[in-house]
Amino acid sequence: MSQLRRTRNRSAGLQRPPAAILVIASIAVAFFALPFIGLLWRIPWSDAWSLLTTKSSLTAIRLSLETSLWATALSIVFGVPLAWVLARYGFPGRRIVRALCLLSLVLPPVVGGVALFAAYGRRGLLGDSLFEWFGLRLPFSTAGVVLAQTFIAMPFLVLTVEAALRGLDHRSEDAARTLGASRWYAFRRVTLPAVRPALIAGAVLAWARALGEFGATITFAGNFPGRTQTMPLSVYLALESNPGQALVLSVVMIGISFGVLLSLRDQWLGGSSTSGGSR
Repeated sequence: MSQLRRTRNRSAGLQRPPAAILVIASIAVAFFALPFIGLLWRIPWSDAWSLLTTKSSLTAIRLSLETSLWATALSIVFGVPLAWVLARYGFPGRRIVRALCLLSLVLPPVVGGVALFAAYGRRGLLGDSLFEWFGLRLPFSTAGVVLAQTFIAMPFLVLTVEAALRGLDHRSEDAARTLGASRWYAFRRVTLPAVRPALIAGAVLAWARALGEFGATITFAGNFPGRTQTMPLSVYLALESNPGQALVLSVVMIGISFGVLLSLRDQWLGGSSTSGGSR
């Protein structure tokens, strides 16, 4: 009982910061909140539904959902084995490989698009061979959108899953191996279930990042309605011709991103649903 009382007292203490810190923190919160409040204030609410259901808006939303889901699937297929190798195996140059695979996290997205062009463009490192051998032309295509989104979004999944694998107790896997399980069977039946929360968190983060990708997409895939014009690109185009539509689509994307961050509070931000400060 006394331990519970001390825990409650510590939680209560965390809720009473010094006045100066509280003021500075409030200014920081206002700094982040005011742009979104201003956005909500500017929206033409009476026309919001009609602007959201225009043909161009629905086409951009549909294309964004399709391409971001494909990008998420590719991130899982390639990102989980990559995270496993980075977390479990030591090899020369591992730090360089990790930095290379996570580079698009800090790289300006437009630069990422230029790099994709250098590799997969019509006259790029692999682009010419892909076109001659398979007839694939990735730039300015829907497949190019998926490629750009995957390039930008996969590091979020790799980081999340690698961290979970590094913190996982190996004893369960070792026990499965001593009982005759193959390495692949132990990975599927022991390791993956153990890191499932991190995998889900990483996949949702990758999906949200792919959904909001702009710079690499417009650079590598262009801005063609119905083919490469995703929601962020539609917002960019509508700012000139239809600001109301841009505002409505922006609020939709903000709502999705905010919901993702709230849902992943425990896995990504280290929050705790049991602490008094999390409410």
